[in-house]
Amino acid sequence: MKLDKLVGDRFKDRPSECSVDSHALMVRGGYCKYVANGIFSSYMPLKRVTRKIEQIMREEMDAIDGQEVQFPVVMPASLWQESGRYESIGKELMRFSDRNDSPLVLGMTHEEAAVHLVKDYAQSYAKYPFMIYQIQTKFRDEARPRAGLIRVREFTMKDAYSFHTSQEDLEKYYDRCYEAYEKIYARCGVPEVIAVKSDSGMMGGSISHEFMLLTPIGEDSIAICTECDYRANVEAADNISDIERDAVSNELTMVHTPGKESIEEVCEFLNTQAVNSCKAVIYQRNADDKYIVLFIRGDLEANETKITNFLGCDIHPGVVTEESGLCAGFCGPVDIIKDAIVLFDSSLKGRNNLVCGANKTEYHYTGLDMDRDVQGADYHDFAKIQEGGICPKCKKKAIKVSRGIEVGNIFQLGTKYTTSMDMTYLDSDGKTKHPIMGCYGIGVGRLAAAICEAHHDDYGPIWPMAVAPWQVQLCAMRADDPEVKAFADNLYSELLNKGIEVIYDDRQVSAGVMFSDADLIGAPVRAIVSPRNLKENVVELTTRDKSLKTKVSTENIVEEIVKLVKEML
Repeated sequence: MKLDKLVGDRFKDRPSECSVDSHALMVRGGYCKYVANGIFSSYMPLKRVTRKIEQIMREEMDAIDGQEVQFPVVMPASLWQESGRYESIGKELMRFSDRNDSPLVLGMTHEEAAVHLVKDYAQSYAKYPFMIYQIQTKFRDEARPRAGLIRVREFTMKDAYSFHTSQEDLEKYYDRCYEAYEKIYARCGVPEVIAVKSDSGMMGGSISHEFMLLTPIGEDSIAICTECDYRANVEAADNISDIERDAVSNELTMVHTPGKESIEEVCEFLNTQAVNSCKAVIYQRNADDKYIVLFIRGDLEANETKITNFLGCDIHPGVVTEESGLCAGFCGPVDIIKDAIVLFDSSLKGRNNLVCGANKTEYHYTGLDMDRDVQGADYHDFAKIQEGGICPKCKKKAIKVSRGIEVGNIFQLGTKYTTSMDMTYLDSDGKTKHPIMGCYGIGVGRLAAAICEAHHDDYGPIWPMAVAPWQVQLCAMRADDPEVKAFADNLYSELLNKGIEVIYDDRQVSAGVMFSDADLIGAPVRAIVSPRNLKENVVELTTRDKSLKTKVSTENIVEEIVKLVKEML
């Protein structure tokens, strides 16, 4: 490829709208162009990166007996009505009608389509197990797209669906997919991606893992134990409290706390710590605005995912009105109104001598004893795990909370979709059963952006060889010099004949412009032909990560480049 024919501009200044480095570098380097909120067009360099990522995915999916298929982007609403998700999923699902007023949806995920495809085929146990996968465009109407390609609305995804006749068989295949994902990330140049326990969310199922690239710009929080191999998304991590009861319980006493509404203000006023308090977090149910009051230890944060999963419904932060019967800023568990759903976090179980709201404006209680004053409370884990918290696996106080980008996920779906869509098979005894499903997804564009986020400097991406848009950038400095032009043209042809992917820059531009563009393109190997080098009968050979800078004789340059490329693959 000749660089002067490459569509897309490269420029020096960071765009003001780019909040993360990968987005800024891809815009500056002519990889993508903004079309609408969360929607981008791809130029050739990005398309070449994603095409290589897709090929790695295909090879690893084929290696575990996957069969590539293709589902439609547009599906009839009836498929999603069968599964129940047409009603249960919110505005993320794009719903519309065709000219005949038939309701349709844009696919944001394809479980329903997968079941529909194989439902008639897989009616006998002898057809199982099997896995189908696709690499397809999807649309999810995200409320807050961000960070360029990391969170978008339109995206390309590899999603796979496996079907089994037993949980044991699903678990064995799930492990194979887990290992295949590790191979995909290693081959793409990000072996530092880690797998963490996660929440299944709208996908359903009981067991799921997310694959995370740890980075400060990540939007997910990951709990990692520094003493064992425990890793989990904060949304799915169990929070454990080990604070014991005081030996003696004080009397429940109402105290005037004028103007002290936040837990921090109240604890400072009463000369105690937040860990010895009980705070109220108020939500409302989306369906009918019914109030939900969570009581939790004052120093902990509520985990909305855990609350949503426990209640089985969507919620939103509560707006406390005068008619609600709740006392905003002074809400407590003693004599709480009966017309609310009241939840108690496990961190309060057995605790005594706590500070809490008194359900009376400008008043709090001291001496709260949960066993004595809130009898019959049902405790569950509704809290986010904390930095320095107790590891659910090794039980040591060794939790570290880091940020990460989710670059893939796998789920054990069970029979959620095959039951709702009435997919059945006859087992060996002639009994009708529902097959068990697994689901395995990776966002292609997001993975490309994550690779760039993990491998870049101030000047541009440093692409791993396996996914680089081109393996070599050939720079002909002073292409107006006949000797330079002739040698560079010949070197370009010889490298192409050897199967090397080359982006050839023979423009008559300054060295600064040429090298700046080369940095933004990020080819792992750079060969520089110049009048000075040719006088010495050498070509300067460097790597984008600056680990190598050498001069190679003009006679051996082709062989050295081919060797270097193979070593870096």
